[in-house]
Amino acid sequence: MVRHFDSELQELRDGLMAMAGQVEEMIDLSRAAVSEGSTAMAERVTELDRKVDEQELKLDQACIDLLALRSPIATDLRLIASSLKIIPEIERIGDHCCNIARRVPFIHPPILAGDSLERLAGETRGMVRQAVDAFVNGNAELARKVIQDDDKVDALYVQIYKDLLRIMLADPLCIERASHLILVIKNWERIADQATNIAEEVLFILEGVNVKHPYLSRS
Repeated sequence: MVRHFDSELQELRDGLMAMAGQVEEMIDLSRAAVSEGSTAMAERVTELDRKVDEQELKLDQACIDLLALRSPIATDLRLIASSLKIIPEIERIGDHCCNIARRVPFIHPPILAGDSLERLAGETRGMVRQAVDAFVNGNAELARKVIQDDDKVDALYVQIYKDLLRIMLADPLCIERASHLILVIKNWERIADQATNIAEEVLFILEGVNVKHPYLSRS
């Protein structure tokens, strides 16, 4: 029975990792689609989203079955309970990738100088990769790094947002493209938030400590 339960837990981990890998591919495609103005890549993102949605339903059911049939305790219980939270976070990352991909036809030719947009995408991509690695390898320090790195993404987001506002004020002809770009950067910022949420759940699995809303612990 124990051996069978361990196998089921490993299947859950493997399924979650596969889903995360699918979403990471969507992130890479979205990033390239924005950079290159590729509608073909953007369409591929949308196609992959269906697979991610299917994986979400399958993994949700696996978690419910484990809770109902195996009565897990301690670390195993935390793993399953946190997986129920991590799975929708991963699915939402896929949704944000689709939102970015839909804007690709409307943001070219480029209006932003420099590489700030690419840096935002790169920082966000790194956070997702590290959050997944922290889960796979049980790395609490890496999870903490993801949480800290969210501040970098937020700062980049604010910088680009202000740049786009200045562009719109200076040239009304750029307003439409800038408006679509604001939606693009907002979705990148939200992906970083999802990575942060995953990292917080990893810390809960490993240490049994809830690090959400740290201001509450100071009150």
